[in-house]
Amino acid sequence: MADEKPAVVQTDKSSEEYEKSGYDGMTGAERGRPQVVDLNHNVTARIQNPLAGIPRATLFKNVEDFANEAGMAEHIPLIQRGALVAQDPPAFEQIAELDEDEKDALRNEVLHKWRQPWSLYFTVILCSIGAAVQGWDQTGSNGANLSWPRDFGVPNEGEDATDYNTWIVGIVNAGPYIGSAAIGCWASDPMNYYIGRRGTIFISAIFCLLPVIGSAVAQNWEQLFVTRLLLGIGMGAKASTVPIYAAENCPAAIRGGLVMSWQMWTAFGIFLGFCANLAVYDVGDIAWRLQLGSAFIPAIPLLVGVYFCPESPRWYIKKGRYDRAFKSLCRLRNTPLQAARDLYYISAQINEEAAIIGKSNYVTRFVELFTIPRVRRATLASFVVMLAQQMCGINIIAFYSSTVFVEAGFGPLQALLASFGFGLVNFVFAWPGVWTIDTWGRRTLLLFTFPQMAWTLLAAGLCFLIPEDNRAHLGLIAFFIFLFAAFYSPGEGPVPFTYSAEVFPLSHREVGMSWAVATCLFWAAVLSITFPRLLRAFHPVGAFGFYAGLNVTALVLIFLFVPETKQRTLEELDYVFAVPTRTHMSYQLFKALPWWFNRYILRRKGARLEPLYQFDSAVAADQGAAVVAVKGSGFH
Repeated sequence: MADEKPAVVQTDKSSEEYEKSGYDGMTGAERGRPQVVDLNHNVTARIQNPLAGIPRATLFKNVEDFANEAGMAEHIPLIQRGALVAQDPPAFEQIAELDEDEKDALRNEVLHKWRQPWSLYFTVILCSIGAAVQGWDQTGSNGANLSWPRDFGVPNEGEDATDYNTWIVGIVNAGPYIGSAAIGCWASDPMNYYIGRRGTIFISAIFCLLPVIGSAVAQNWEQLFVTRLLLGIGMGAKASTVPIYAAENCPAAIRGGLVMSWQMWTAFGIFLGFCANLAVYDVGDIAWRLQLGSAFIPAIPLLVGVYFCPESPRWYIKKGRYDRAFKSLCRLRNTPLQAARDLYYISAQINEEAAIIGKSNYVTRFVELFTIPRVRRATLASFVVMLAQQMCGINIIAFYSSTVFVEAGFGPLQALLASFGFGLVNFVFAWPGVWTIDTWGRRTLLLFTFPQMAWTLLAAGLCFLIPEDNRAHLGLIAFFIFLFAAFYSPGEGPVPFTYSAEVFPLSHREVGMSWAVATCLFWAAVLSITFPRLLRAFHPVGAFGFYAGLNVTALVLIFLFVPETKQRTLEELDYVFAVPTRTHMSYQLFKALPWWFNRYILRRKGARLEPLYQFDSAVAADQGAAVVAVKGSGFH
């Protein structure tokens, strides 16, 4: 085994550099692992640790070669200990090379999983500010829609309203989403490639600052439309990068809870936007300008704070900068051992990815979203969850709640107060998702909440049929809209961006997230353009009923095409998405669905469900086995 080549992941180095280093892209099987799962066609649905089964002597030699190649020879003993832990995490108590402090830190990963270093939480807070910018930008136009169309000569309400004006208002409101889907999302891939995650967030923050100020001083609807297009560039690049940045920095056990902060703080930004709308409601003719311009406030701390955060260690690994990746991981993990473990494990798994994907440029990476089977399944799943966010109807409220409430008979101030209530419910009910997204799982949350959103939205629409002079008319409309938001916030609210940020392999993560966010924001643009006209043609009852039906359609798509990803490392998800779509659909239709019917409809407690995925004993995120190992050790 002395002639083994170093297990260094394929990065952006040139082929000449690899030839000089002796690197030949060997996979785990070639390094002593006896059996390898096909990452394009995982028909057995096995989830495999790329280090499992490698003899200790071979593993240590691989680590030594890796460290020498990466310029980290001084850390060889530490990385070797980390590799032993990564090889079989639940068995760390039996590793003689670990001291008691290191074992205690590993126990705490299970028993106290939220006990993380300050740098990790600061990074998540910064990402949360980025999300708040997104939410505030969305709701500034909500209150402004009651004023700016009349000031610019395109009234969409009252006797002067025309179909032409309705389309103009829809197009202006869609400006950020058009800019995001057409430019911002797709620009994030080359920006991430050249200037990293932090640099991309910095540039996007500039686009979220200056155009917002420009929208506040626009003199006609054309100028307002251009400023909102420019805002969309920042929104798209930011939405495509921030969830990836958070996902790549977080440990697997709490990744969902921390990455979902994107949606939770987007909801908080929406709430703050409604607060700002109310705060300036009574200032006169400039109220709508202040409502649009106030969104610059959270962009400033985002602009300044991003360079106090560590860069993504996975981005450094992709660039071949292993020493910097290790320094980032040391800031993001509690001990150097955990940093060394994650460094080597990530590198080993990305090496597996490189064996099936190889090197590519921007255009080929985009084409490969639809041609490489493992990547194509992630593309389909992210498309479904992002499309479902628009199909569920949340943004007809987020974009046009003030308009909807005016249609229901509220006065302008009452409509803003009701919108404020919607924003508050949206934010408060996002909190349960922090704990349930990594326990119940992404898929389960969606399958539970979509039926609830369907009936609450339908009920809200039917309440418009109650005579306006009946006191129940306004109260029930607001109640069911708030109830709809309460079901949306812990489910379809946080899941799409969390899910899309984690499902793609590192080689395609930027372009994959760009695809997912562009999908979401393109359909947000379609919704923003069409809803004023839809509301005018269908009236509220028909419009709400239409979106209730779309909720049911989205539920079916999620059931068939969206695999579960909870508590798997980003690298282990390669095996989840190597399972053929047909295998996944067959399992859900012929095993999971009958089991659910027997267990919950027929109340047969003895019903048993055969699991879809078969996990190797040494899978890194096998939390159940880890808990048993820790408890069995006597440490609680």
